[in-house]
Amino acid sequence: MASVAHHGPTRAEMLAILGGAALAGLGAPASAAPKRGGVVQIAQVPDVIPSGLFGQNFPNGAIGGLIYNTLTAYDHRTLAPRPQLAKSWDVSRDGTTVTMQLRSDVKFHSGRPFTSDDVVFCIKNMQDPARGSQLRSTASVVTDLSTAGPGEVKLRLAHPVSNLFDLFELMFIVDRESLPDMLAGKSLIGTGAFTWKQWNPGDSVTLARNAAYWKPNRPYLDGVELRIIPQTQALLAALQAQQIQLALGLAPKDVVSLHGNKAFETVVGDTHDAAFYVGSNVNVKPLDRREVRQAVSFAIDRERILKDVFGGLGAAQSVPWPQSSPAYDAGDARRYHFDPDRAKQLLKASGNEKFETSLAINSGLAPASAIAQIVEFNLQQVGITTTTVSFDAAQFIKRLAGGDLPGLWVNVHGFGQMHPATLVVSAFPFNAAKNASNFRDPRYSAAVNEAWTATNDRAERAAYRKVTGVLLEEQFVADCVLTSGTYAGVPAFRDFSYNMYDYLNFDDATLG
Repeated sequence: MASVAHHGPTRAEMLAILGGAALAGLGAPASAAPKRGGVVQIAQVPDVIPSGLFGQNFPNGAIGGLIYNTLTAYDHRTLAPRPQLAKSWDVSRDGTTVTMQLRSDVKFHSGRPFTSDDVVFCIKNMQDPARGSQLRSTASVVTDLSTAGPGEVKLRLAHPVSNLFDLFELMFIVDRESLPDMLAGKSLIGTGAFTWKQWNPGDSVTLARNAAYWKPNRPYLDGVELRIIPQTQALLAALQAQQIQLALGLAPKDVVSLHGNKAFETVVGDTHDAAFYVGSNVNVKPLDRREVRQAVSFAIDRERILKDVFGGLGAAQSVPWPQSSPAYDAGDARRYHFDPDRAKQLLKASGNEKFETSLAINSGLAPASAIAQIVEFNLQQVGITTTTVSFDAAQFIKRLAGGDLPGLWVNVHGFGQMHPATLVVSAFPFNAAKNASNFRDPRYSAAVNEAWTATNDRAERAAYRKVTGVLLEEQFVADCVLTSGTYAGVPAFRDFSYNMYDYLNFDDATLG
């Protein structure tokens, strides 16, 4: 299978965006011996959605990686997969057979040993449309699963796919015996560093140390409490009052405001995975017209969004790919820029010089409201009147997945930092088979399939050019700003990490 080179901005370069001075890192190694004990208090705006843990949605990133493990984990610099529950693997020359050797010292929180049967179950579970997984397309390529004892599993694929290890990076290994309780939010049983204790919907989630964790002497913490603080300013205030030790999902501008305050430390993620965009439902007229969607894109002042909402942290661009992606092209990234006159020309040519539509936002997404205000003003200047409609995180995600958002919307997507094929076969906004915009086009489907099934770098890159060409022409997703996940906390909490999809990992975290 083709590998993906990671040659984009380093973490130090991203930090330099904040003004040339490196920020202290919560993830930086501590010089003293690790301290054991303590319950860390973390917080975010949206509540968790246990039934959506298979859907790769932001609200669950805080706890998913603490309770569950995955088969592999990418090296952030090279995107080479590293062992987790799978200790080694072999991929056939034609890319259609993968044989995995599994760890033999892993137990679920219930005490049951982890075996190859659990991998078979989890892949089949991801194939189930009822789970709403954005990786379902990739999981469904696995047509046959067999085991050779508890420590070996063999996957046979209908055809080679270039993004198979993205599935292994994001697929939680869940306990098949307690799946109904998981979906109901009663009990989440995994093999991870922390066990599920209690969920008070809308208020908090409590996790306890897994004393039988397969990593020796880990974790160091006694537990984790995730608090739900519905307002972003209240979340920032809780951190400033040191009622919590880590704030997740703060608006980047709020994170920048903490720079220079020795009472806090901040981390800018190196995943470059938070792409904020304006989506269009092509079933809603006149957004069914390509020229109208292009006009919307030209009307958006991306540089103002970058400056006013994100404090300059990130890049204003019109493609979903970070510079580290083999699909990235600097010219493509600049294709759509703030040009109200061009927007008006396109609207006039389409016969829709003035119209009204909805602009939906996810209330659980800190920057969404501020972005929507700028977009609303921009569109008004070219003759488009919008009415803002707010949904809570669960409602918004449900409507997004079902293609049921009215008119336009503001949201964030990931997957651009993964293998490029994953974005266009998996992510709700881009999925060629079924996406949030209800967009269908044989050219798009064909280009996506080429990128997905390519077996060498040259073929992949040619396919990426075709995919990006359709995205830029059709603009059912108008990418605006690409930034990274940010974390803000206190110096006493350190040594946490995260995977390439921002799932938290507290295996080595300590609380001083």
